[in-house]
Amino acid sequence: MKLPWFLNLWLLGWGITTCCLGDPPVEAARPNVLFIAVDDLNDWIGCLGGHPQSLTPNIDRLAASGQLFSNAHCPAPACNPSRGAIMSGISPHVSGLYDNRQKMRRLMPDAELLPKYFSRHGYWSAGSGKILHYFTDADSWDDYFPPKETENPFPRTFYPKNRPVSLPVGGPWQYIETDWAALDVTDEEFGGDWSVSQWIGQQLSRQHDQPFFLACGIYRPHEPWFVPEKYFRPFPLDDIQLPPGYREDDLDDLPPAGQSRGPNRYFAHIREHGQWKQAIQGYLASIHFADAMVGRVLDALANGPNRDNTIVVLWSDHGWHLGEKQHWQKYTGWRVCTRVPLIVRVPAGVSALPDGTRDGAVCSRPVNLLSLYPTLTDLAGLPAKEGNDGPSLVPLLKDPQSDWPHASLTFLNRPGNLAISGERWRYIRYGNGDHELYDTATDPHEWDNLAEQPNRDTEIRRLQRFVPKSFADYRSDNTASLPRLSWHPIGDGALPESKPDAAAVDVTIGNRTGQPVDIQWIDADGRARSFGTLEAGWQKAFDTHPGTVLRVQTADGETIGYFIVDDQPCLALIPAS
Repeated sequence: MKLPWFLNLWLLGWGITTCCLGDPPVEAARPNVLFIAVDDLNDWIGCLGGHPQSLTPNIDRLAASGQLFSNAHCPAPACNPSRGAIMSGISPHVSGLYDNRQKMRRLMPDAELLPKYFSRHGYWSAGSGKILHYFTDADSWDDYFPPKETENPFPRTFYPKNRPVSLPVGGPWQYIETDWAALDVTDEEFGGDWSVSQWIGQQLSRQHDQPFFLACGIYRPHEPWFVPEKYFRPFPLDDIQLPPGYREDDLDDLPPAGQSRGPNRYFAHIREHGQWKQAIQGYLASIHFADAMVGRVLDALANGPNRDNTIVVLWSDHGWHLGEKQHWQKYTGWRVCTRVPLIVRVPAGVSALPDGTRDGAVCSRPVNLLSLYPTLTDLAGLPAKEGNDGPSLVPLLKDPQSDWPHASLTFLNRPGNLAISGERWRYIRYGNGDHELYDTATDPHEWDNLAEQPNRDTEIRRLQRFVPKSFADYRSDNTASLPRLSWHPIGDGALPESKPDAAAVDVTIGNRTGQPVDIQWIDADGRARSFGTLEAGWQKAFDTHPGTVLRVQTADGETIGYFIVDDQPCLALIPAS
């Protein structure tokens, strides 16, 4: 129905559209979200310049088409607390989730994770690969690959049968996955991240009835650094360069608390066996492989029906030492361990950012991955979730140089220990009062601790303002005191009858066999239901029921033994074969 011009003017004055009087207003399509996590990736990517030999063309092209945050940091320098904070929006100093030995859901039983929040607001939330720390949190997802009910986020992955391959075991302290090798397999034969990228690509290649939140967890370059041989070829061993941030005397100006976090047995052990360059080669090859898997996902998006309405976020849970500060692995407050890749690409037409992100934009403001939750809900036009501890990054996506009154806090493994990252200065404070101060504009590798130099009080006091007034207590999930289930070895596959009770109980299962095993629970009808693969050296908690028989099989399907679940939380250790 066409209205008179004066009535149109009157209606416009009230903000009422008249194109189709009587029809409901058309709601703008909500954007999709592609949420890519890359495990244990430090700044060794081309667009961050962390190592001159790194090859990451796909991550770099994403940065060229979106906005790179060059001063982004993790909530904690370990997988579990970092991912728990990112996915819940709750800071480690609030939740008390400080390290990998704790169980997220024991500390945050009611936290609504990011995919659940999107799902509750009309999105289809799905994922594949490692997003949380070795579990999926099935109730938070509409769909997952592998199936969410297994609580195992890892597809089948090809690993050598005889391990270790490159680094001899130095003692019971050594993580068995600290190893590297070029494998004579194709990407598809390798499986793992290839399978994750394949499943994610399939979701991106089809039309959906709802907007989607799709999480893609790429496991490499997490140890072990086993990837197909072709990813090693660009890095000839004779040409390998040592980490740019390494300096032999780098611990000399550190306080005792800093020095104690420097040298660890891994780095000394690797050097003793002449494997430092080989390890760097393995890390570079694993990054190159991870980048190729990211490329497969980005290509699937670009060639599919969702390319023009999908927000893309790429992040890593924490950095990684390869000898800097005489340290190997993670768990420190230094920049090499807290600084992470963070790239956000927003298409035009998103209501919170109508013009989208500018191609190749770079923001040097200090930001934290804790901000991903509120940023994505803002961009998707969802109501803000109460209790988010990080500020939204939308103001910086609008203008990378806008005022930003925040610092980025990284919480170490116990209350009171933290690193504070500003735009130029970084401050590390330990619980005993020891501290470190670095000027990253002139000293990006943090070689010179300025905390005890005169005339540095101004910078220290300015950063100390961001120290929280209180810290949640550390609650241990130490399993050593748990009663142990009896291990029943068996060769012919015969099992006792499984009689699961209705009650629920936690069983922590540790794999000491030296090979991956499949953990299966047997239901009351005798059917085997898989919890998924438990890798060699891993320990993981499972929710099950008293009276349940837990069968343990090798990758070849051979039953090697079983446990019968008790009626209280317990520890089940699969012995070395």
